[in-house]
Amino acid sequence: MVETTPGGGAHSAALDTFPKLLLDRAERYRDAHAAREKEFGIWQSWTWHELAEGIQDLACGLAELGFQRGDKIAIIGDNRPRLYASMCAAQALGGVPVPMYQDGVAKELQFVVNHAEVRFAIGEDQEQVDKLLEIKDACPRLETIIYDDPRGLRKYEQSYLFSYKQVQEMGRGRREKDPGFFTAEVAKGSGSDTAIILYTSGTTGNPKGVMLSHDNIIITARNSVERDGLRQEDEVLAYLPMAWVGDNLFSFGQAYVAGFCVNCPESGATVMQDLREVGPTYFFAPPAIYESLLTNVMIRMEDAAGIKQKMFGYFMAVAKRVGTQILDGEAVSTKDRLLYWLGGILVYGPLKNTLGLSRVRIAYTAGEAIGPDIFDFYRSLGINIKQLYGQTEAAVFVTMQPDGEIKPDTVGTPAPQVEIRIADNGEVMYRSPGVFQCYYKNPEATAETKTEDGWVHTGDAGYIDEDGHLKIIDRAKDVGKLNDGSMFAPKYIENKIKFFPQIKEAVAFGNERDYVTLFINIDLDAVGNWAEKRNIPYASYQELAARPEVIELIQENLRKVNIDLAADAHLSGSQIRRFLILPKELDADDGELTRTLKVRRRIIAERYAPLIEALYSDQRRVAMQTQVTFEDGRTGTIKADVELRNVPGVAPVAKAS
Repeated sequence: MVETTPGGGAHSAALDTFPKLLLDRAERYRDAHAAREKEFGIWQSWTWHELAEGIQDLACGLAELGFQRGDKIAIIGDNRPRLYASMCAAQALGGVPVPMYQDGVAKELQFVVNHAEVRFAIGEDQEQVDKLLEIKDACPRLETIIYDDPRGLRKYEQSYLFSYKQVQEMGRGRREKDPGFFTAEVAKGSGSDTAIILYTSGTTGNPKGVMLSHDNIIITARNSVERDGLRQEDEVLAYLPMAWVGDNLFSFGQAYVAGFCVNCPESGATVMQDLREVGPTYFFAPPAIYESLLTNVMIRMEDAAGIKQKMFGYFMAVAKRVGTQILDGEAVSTKDRLLYWLGGILVYGPLKNTLGLSRVRIAYTAGEAIGPDIFDFYRSLGINIKQLYGQTEAAVFVTMQPDGEIKPDTVGTPAPQVEIRIADNGEVMYRSPGVFQCYYKNPEATAETKTEDGWVHTGDAGYIDEDGHLKIIDRAKDVGKLNDGSMFAPKYIENKIKFFPQIKEAVAFGNERDYVTLFINIDLDAVGNWAEKRNIPYASYQELAARPEVIELIQENLRKVNIDLAADAHLSGSQIRRFLILPKELDADDGELTRTLKVRRRIIAERYAPLIEALYSDQRRVAMQTQVTFEDGRTGTIKADVELRNVPGVAPVAKAS
């Protein structure tokens, strides 16, 4: 059997594992760039041939250290070509990589290392090695630790600690003695083998290890590459956590299938600068990134001269009116087309260049629903941003938005080879080639999530609209009712609120209550800039959040949200009645967010129960105290006197039938 993939040429369908794909790409795209990394301000590059040679050295070195088929190898660090390479090296030997969140604290790493029965671990640098050393005594199966960056590790003399280069040197020795070893090991692999274990974010308890096969990822990657016309010449920026399934699919799966180049930024602090330098043609970001970029744009425009502000406002109005129609190839008047062309020269082009999105052909967002206004803003600039809906258990893709069929309030049609159905209770279910094998060592959870005939329960409530597009309402378990019977969909409300650049996070309450209330986190940059222009003094987030002027600003934003909700026949009863601004930002280190920045509602509800009860009383102020965790692991206490405010209601425009 022969098939063709984007990038040119036919290849055997036997390319069913990543190591087999690697050897094929090293031959077909030998001198094409496979990976880049910015180090000390300079971009370093690896061709597919060089990448394959390095992976062979590492795999053979791991074998010399005793790595065996079926072994698990933990990988922890920022996006680095050598860490991606280590995944393929382990897979070549029949092992299973287990990427972990680089900002995870030692206790979180300990759970995953023990649960996954990890024998080997690769840490990026001293920080990650120190965390692994801290937990090693509590992880009896962990035998060998390898590090990539040697800085700060000169005096570390543990016998089980090796540098990446040392392991590769061992591997070169093994290759000289047994030149056929690597290819023989690769040949033993098959598409049904487990390719990776990715741990869920753990919003409701301990994370679960999702086992995905080579077939799961490669077939899903191939289908999505063909659907979107990705090609070997494309470029991506890998900056999202390697432990997240999206990064594994975009920066590893699709890269090996299509053969395009993966660029790794110098650090998390330089991502935006590196984005502008790389100018990717294919880009993925969760809504929070797009929201942050837009916030920065708006802050800069507030600082611009008056004439620039007027020009920006005028041409953005043109873009809002006709930009998306032009992007989708629809007919617009000659006058509007000319104005849009002029706006491209004066505003849209420079703006896209500033954002680093000038060359983007395809951009995606997923993970959380993106605000329709934010979504339309980017599309009006001519950026082909689309939404997808996916899960770790699906190897990402469940639905995708086809070109020309983009709706801001849906997540598209089923991805290739994906079936979708809506259960009687409104829950979305799917079946696809990407459906995970099982949860590692958790047959009960597997049985709860996946049926015997391969259908997966998503836990999300949604419906298929008249055009065949899926619309997600909320997490099924989170959708509730107010005491008057009105629907309460917290995530839907929160996403509307987060459109305002002054609001970073929102948590809505209302199920089995008389009305809807909110916790708000302000955006320190946006609100700080707003306050400075008005000579409003503050010394910290806590002080700024308590300023009456800031509370009134947020109150006005929420009034506008109520106007939108009043026009929705199904959600007009869910208007916001009361709110407060938390004196601290919700934080993953405090357990309030997952490492993928999803709200952990149960923990927040328990931790701030007195504040919630105050919102459902006639109190105007309430004292609070909570513990916080600093970056270095120390803890402290925040005490505050929090003001509670009402939000004006709006008469419903229409009643639900």
